[in-house]
Amino acid sequence: MDELEFDDVLDDWFIESLKTYRDLHVYQLEHPTQVIEWTSEKTVCVAGCSLKKNEILELRLPLRLFAEENKGLCAERDFKVVHGGFTDGPVRCLRHIPGTRCLVTNDGLSAELQLWGLGGDDSNVIRRTGSIEGSRSVLECGSRIAVRDSSRPQVLHGAQSSGVQLTELSSGQMLYKLDTDAADPLSSLQFVSDSVFLASCCNGNIYVADTRTSAAPQLYPPPACSGESVFWWTDASSGPDLSGCKVIRLSSSGQAMVSDLRSLEGAVSQAHLDIQACHHGLDVVRVSWAPVLDNCIALSGFSGAVHIYDTSVWTTELQEAQLLFEHRGHVVSLQSEDAVPVFITSHVWHPDRPRTLLSAASDGSVHVWDWVDQSGTRAEVNKLKGSVHPTLTCGAV
Repeated sequence: MDELEFDDVLDDWFIESLKTYRDLHVYQLEHPTQVIEWTSEKTVCVAGCSLKKNEILELRLPLRLFAEENKGLCAERDFKVVHGGFTDGPVRCLRHIPGTRCLVTNDGLSAELQLWGLGGDDSNVIRRTGSIEGSRSVLECGSRIAVRDSSRPQVLHGAQSSGVQLTELSSGQMLYKLDTDAADPLSSLQFVSDSVFLASCCNGNIYVADTRTSAAPQLYPPPACSGESVFWWTDASSGPDLSGCKVIRLSSSGQAMVSDLRSLEGAVSQAHLDIQACHHGLDVVRVSWAPVLDNCIALSGFSGAVHIYDTSVWTTELQEAQLLFEHRGHVVSLQSEDAVPVFITSHVWHPDRPRTLLSAASDGSVHVWDWVDQSGTRAEVNKLKGSVHPTLTCGAV
């Protein structure tokens, strides 16, 4: 694509964005990130994923994003680095410990966890404060991490199902270990209550366990799926109690199944998603429930776009899923003629704003965007206020 053609594509997308976004802010990091983690309502942590030395940053989102009225009067349009530091290697998994200024990371190469202090008002430096040894696995692969709000900070971690353990950060004491001999590589770990968690495996198996008991976990195998060497990703919705918790399982062949947590062997609804073959690593694929937008999921990692689906229109019969929204700004902004195709490396929903997401891509770009539902099939959660034109800004960190 020559420069003139690129300008035409960019112009077309910009005009389209005036109708499809309430806000869109575009930024550039020095190196790509595979992690985006909320540390507060207005700040996130990101970290580089290259094998060499990387930055680890706490960024404040543009304050203009949060101005409900008179956005034009808000001068803060860019991300701001509030704390920063360096890692000796890649960061492939990162979690913020609720109620603290602490981070836990993993490099994706071993089971060891790294502990970090985010700093405070008296320091803008993120410093490494310690480490936690994980259970060694036959296959040297990275640990998955889950955290929960607790008076005694704890972290759930493991690379394989047989190595999942709960560790107290202050003492390094192991408080719980998942009772299974199976050494299935994990795709994710996730707390669904103060004590109940899901250990989701790459082969589609899901273990449901309770850290308050030493009883064996419940094991739910994956649904039947066509194709060889199928890989699975899982996410559970958040809620006030387990009765309303839904679990989505997505296969690398495009099969998506929604289940009630209390009955994971069956499907409440299902659909087939039109996804591309993943040629750049399965660790960058993300499927996530919207925290405050009922029945919506976001999917990324198969291409340069973030896809949003409304699962409320799915049925028990397998069907082709229809897109609710597609964010393709990362692809549109790729200018180099001989560039490697860009792909999404991570995305995350805002915990309180229904349609606000952050996404990162392999070219180092980071977007924060608030999309408009134009489907006509859903009731608007938030009515647009003020001007119909979105805020569109570009910057660099």
